[in-house]
Amino acid sequence: MTRTYPAAVWLNPVPEPEWDFTYSIQMVRQLMGGRMYPLTLEGLDRAMRELVR
Repeated sequence: MTRTYPAAVWLNPVPEPEWDFTYSIQMVRQLMGGRMYPLTLEGLDRAMRELVR
C-alpha cells in the first residue's frame, strides 16, 4: 500500500488503546507500514508531521 501511495497515513477512529484487540486494525496497520494515527487532534498533528517528512 505504501509503495503505491508513499504519502499516505491512516486515521483510525477507534481509540488507540483498543487497536491490538482487532485483527482488521492490525492488518491495516501492517499494510500502512505503521503509519496509523488516532482520529484526535494529537493524532492529526502526528499524521501531518509524518506526511511532511
